Amino acid sequence: MEYVLGILVLSAINLIAVLGLSILTGFTGLFSFGHAGFMAIGAYVAAIFTARLHLPFEVALIAAGIAAGIVSVALGRLTLKLKGDYFCIATMGFGEAVRLLLNNWKWVGGARGWESIPKFEGPQFILPFVVAALAVVFSWNLVNSRQGRNLVAVREEELAAQMSGINVLHSKMTALIVSAVLAGIAGALMANFIGFIAPKSFNMQKSTELIIIVIFGGLGSISGSVVGALLLTALPEVFRAFSDWRLVFYGLAVIIIMVGRPQGLMGGIELTPSGVRKALAARRTRAEFAKISAADTPTDADSPVDGGSK
Repeated sequence: MEYVLGILVLSAINLIAVLGLSILTGFTGLFSFGHAGFMAIGAYVAAIFTARLHLPFEVALIAAGIAAGIVSVALGRLTLKLKGDYFCIATMGFGEAVRLLLNNWKWVGGARGWESIPKFEGPQFILPFVVAALAVVFSWNLVNSRQGRNLVAVREEELAAQMSGINVLHSKMTALIVSAVLAGIAGALMANFIGFIAPKSFNMQKSTELIIIVIFGGLGSISGSVVGALLLTALPEVFRAFSDWRLVFYGLAVIIIMVGRPQGLMGGIELTPSGVRKALAARRTRAEFAKISAADTPTDADSPVDGGSK
């Protein structure tokens, strides 16, 4: 039972970080390969507050989110004017810079990591689930608000969004700050759940894992982020019996889904009554359009005979 509870807690923690990245990538169109850096900031800030300053974990959780948010503002001012791949490279460099700084900071354990971090006790085990639920509600309200529609407009066509009066830089900064705060909170929860953190836990592989979950679940779908986080967190544990081969099976399963369904599991669909109705209506529209296109396509009998009529 404790093993299953541990997997569920890790799923909730990953979900919090994935929701933030979904807002940045799925709804705003900015791919970040450095979100493990924000998680590392949150994890180490929470560890300092609880292990060094002996403050309540709830205070450390808030401080972790604020610290990651402040760093994201500085990062956004430097990188948000970059386009396409350049923003990805900049965030990748940020994530590696954070890891290397922590790797050489002896006061927080350096490359050996930091042990003896206070772990969850008793009722605190419910905290990751509460925070994850609040993150889902917040993300849902954000993407369905005016600001959320602005984010989608920026994703679809940045120039058109700017011409329609949307402050593109402000929208991007909002998405980056929200995603960083959620990643910092997730890092704080991870540090105090496991009780041990090390810079290598927040490397490029962790950032890539978060991106894979977002794409796996479906870009532009909060429901997809939830499903993707639950499945891809539990999947390696299901294959743990295969030892060294479990990551191979994990990668194969991800590839099969992405090849068979490139739009992700949910494909932008939300698991709500209105979302299902919209998806069904869109499917009927595509089917009717396909029938009309097929009817308008000339057949061999309708094609003119080569050489003209006799």
